[in-house]
Amino acid sequence: MDLREIFQNVVDGQAADVEAGVKTALAEGASAEEILNKALIAAMDQVGQLFEEGELFVPEMLIAARAMQAGLNHLKPLLVQSGVKSAGKVAIGTVKGDLHDIGKNLVAMMLEGSGFEVMDLGVDVAPEKFVQAVREGAQVLGFSALLTTTMSNMEATLQALKNAGLRDQVKVMVGGAPVTQDYANKIGADGFAPDASSATRVARSLVA
Repeated sequence: MDLREIFQNVVDGQAADVEAGVKTALAEGASAEEILNKALIAAMDQVGQLFEEGELFVPEMLIAARAMQAGLNHLKPLLVQSGVKSAGKVAIGTVKGDLHDIGKNLVAMMLEGSGFEVMDLGVDVAPEKFVQAVREGAQVLGFSALLTTTMSNMEATLQALKNAGLRDQVKVMVGGAPVTQDYANKIGADGFAPDASSATRVARSLVA
């Protein structure tokens, strides 16, 4: 099985073909790590690049991420078994008061496709849940907000981390439609991602 075929099927968003390709590649002796790096992660990097160049849009990115996920589901148990090290542990959630999840879900899938272990905390996430995620080993927290009225809860969550004495143990990145680099600087976040593809790059730089 040519891994470039799996790569292309991820980019094209063909979930069933990705799943079949991963199964075939494993049966033919390719390692889970090789398939992850050369097919899935490489493909999601390409998808991110195409998005930034304006060649792909959010719906196509979501479809590609779902196709990648279909392949990843088969690899996960094998990657755990063989002790493949994850790129890092990221906890992500939409902040308290905000129920929007499409952007957050896409970021979670992109991160997972890039080799991160992702704890998806869901939507309307109270500061205490983010604090707990750090206690459970999260190295990076991702705060998402789509409403200007809920952005202040990003700052409140950062304050909760300080109150718990955990702020210096974790990196925090923020994103969402109304969020800007200026706002990230103002509240003291470590990183800002304007979209899902850059979120992966920011997370990599934060754990580097």
